[in-house]
Amino acid sequence: MHRVQFETVATDGSARAGEATTANGTYSTPLFMPVGTRGAIKYLSAADYDALGAQIVLGNTYHLMLRPGAETIARFGGLASFAGWDGLTLTDSGGFQVFSLDPKVDDGGVTFKSTYDGTTYRFTPEQAIETQQLLGADIQMVLDVCPPLPSPPDVIRRAVDRTALWAERAQAHHSRTDQALFGIVQGGTSESMRAESAQRTVALGFDGYGIGGLSVGETREEMLPALAAAIAHLPADRPRYLMGVGDPASLVEAVGLGVDQFDCVMQTRLGRHGTALTARGRVNVKRNEFALTDDPIDPACACSVCARHSLGYIRHLFKVGEPTASRLVSLHNVAWTIDLMARMRVAILDGRFDALRADVLSVWG
Repeated sequence: MHRVQFETVATDGSARAGEATTANGTYSTPLFMPVGTRGAIKYLSAADYDALGAQIVLGNTYHLMLRPGAETIARFGGLASFAGWDGLTLTDSGGFQVFSLDPKVDDGGVTFKSTYDGTTYRFTPEQAIETQQLLGADIQMVLDVCPPLPSPPDVIRRAVDRTALWAERAQAHHSRTDQALFGIVQGGTSESMRAESAQRTVALGFDGYGIGGLSVGETREEMLPALAAAIAHLPADRPRYLMGVGDPASLVEAVGLGVDQFDCVMQTRLGRHGTALTARGRVNVKRNEFALTDDPIDPACACSVCARHSLGYIRHLFKVGEPTASRLVSLHNVAWTIDLMARMRVAILDGRFDALRADVLSVWG
């Protein structure tokens, strides 16, 4: 019995609109999930998540297990309760962060040093499960091996094999019936290894499937065939999650291939530094030309920031170092991306996804 029930409501080509039901609630797809790395989306609170219409907010296992500790979060009733968030949560395994630290890796797991205090930790697939069960997210991810791109074929091969080995161990160790577990497909840009990894992961019978190790150095032209090769072997009745991808062109292309959900830190990272996502592309709100502009960031956007504030005001806040500026553009970028996903869903339901895809790519492609 799967812990996530997924129903396809409509299709348009390979793009699909769906409803996924977890033990604690239902979410609609296509879906963008904002990232709250340390228990909060930077500059935002749970009240903001509600106002933005977020359905799932991510937490990062690596950071949360180090500060404040998974046991501490468990005492608060889990990550959502700890953050005051009534919606759904997803925790990644922390593997991406661990592998960015150049750890010692063997078939048993990884050994790494904390970026906080230099303490050495041993992290195994089983410990990743136990930690995330304490964090209590509605969806948790298995520990995988995420190689950078480009990487030699032998590095990709080792990542595929270890990811499959660790996925089997994670599946065997997972015990919370109210918490879904997603497997992860690796394979670099190799279509054959992506297909193999997908088949090996699906054979274990997860509640949903993440596609990891993409948008880590390769071009979009390299990413999409690898993504398609993985999707071809993923079951139609399970959610498909492209991990760490959030630029508008990649979002619309991936939805067109049949991906259901996404996460990315790009929206808030850009926002903190004054770059807004708009219907006309990226806009640097700090530019001098906006000093006397009474227009909103994006006249086509219905978010609370665009409804209330001018570009001239937000530029002023950046120029004087007022942190509110970063908050406002971050709010706008997350709202804009959530709205983009909602527009994709409506386009799929109406049978006009190709037209929307062409519009998005004409600006972002």
